[in-house]
Amino acid sequence: MRSPKDFFRPLAVGAPQPVREVPFRPSRMIHFFDPSNPKMAAKVPDIAPTVDVLLGNLEDAVAADRKEAARAGLVEIAAKTDFGDTQLWTRINSLDSPWALDDLLTLVGAVGHKLDVVMVPKVEGAQDIHYVDRLLAQLEAKAGLERPILVHAILETPSGMANVEEIAGASPRMQGISLGPADLAASRRMKTTRVGGGHPGYLVRQDPSGDDAPRATFQQDLWHYTVARMVDACAAHGILPYYGPFGDIKDTLACEDQFRNAFLLGCVGAWSLHPVQIAVAKRVFSPEPGEVAWARRVMAAMGDGTGAVMIDGKMQDDATFKQCRVVAELADALAARDPELRAAYDAATTAVLDQE
Repeated sequence: MRSPKDFFRPLAVGAPQPVREVPFRPSRMIHFFDPSNPKMAAKVPDIAPTVDVLLGNLEDAVAADRKEAARAGLVEIAAKTDFGDTQLWTRINSLDSPWALDDLLTLVGAVGHKLDVVMVPKVEGAQDIHYVDRLLAQLEAKAGLERPILVHAILETPSGMANVEEIAGASPRMQGISLGPADLAASRRMKTTRVGGGHPGYLVRQDPSGDDAPRATFQQDLWHYTVARMVDACAAHGILPYYGPFGDIKDTLACEDQFRNAFLLGCVGAWSLHPVQIAVAKRVFSPEPGEVAWARRVMAAMGDGTGAVMIDGKMQDDATFKQCRVVAELADALAARDPELRAAYDAATTAVLDQE
């Protein structure tokens, strides 16, 4: 166990100083693309400005005989593309695969100065993060990087779930954690073949009413406990939680519902696997203008956030002030990136405050 006083020391001579606080940058959608697919690669310049995070995927969905092509494709795309304010991430192959080491050796040396986050799949415990942490420090030092590349873990195994708190606090590089529902379902032996979302068989039934009338059923969320525990672990360690993929590309309504559940529980974003999901994630993980206006109204009325006030017959105190500050600060961060949102938030706030 490392001494707390050494936690923020670089793990290699010449490596950049670790971050002391995870920078909160809008990441409503982590948009995946396959760098080995020429059609997807050709669309990167057009898609990059429309998303918060663009992720070059090297792991699942990339066939074994295309792994090296995907890695080389990502290097080429990163080298020639101006991503502007869009973050560039990659998902490397799992640490027990024959490709993970070369993924890191190649990417950090070639395009590490453009790479914001490395997503590590199937993280089992803090030991996996420690391995990546030390290796990245050595590679950063060798490449002469001036800032550290952050690490994002995917929650995909029962061991990872059992160790989620220690994973979240394993390194100052930790940026966040995503739910990986498909692999987690398989490793838990859950009886579902869906990638995220609910299941019609996971339900509660209305109590009998004493006659033979039909009894209503209500579908439940398979992932509520998992997401809530992940959110708590991330919040406790100052990192960011994300919902992962929603596999039914055509069912945008159910995708929106699942994303909104995650948003309400505390997630800051989700994965998008197809361009149609970009708009869904942008809509869901951006607070409604009316909510932002209300939050700003409460904050304006409460001043320093102490005490209590009555607004429209409802008591607001320091706890609601903190809730409102979460919404307002998220809105400010998104507005700085999205002019349309900024205009909508400002208009709603002006309309509300003018009524005072």
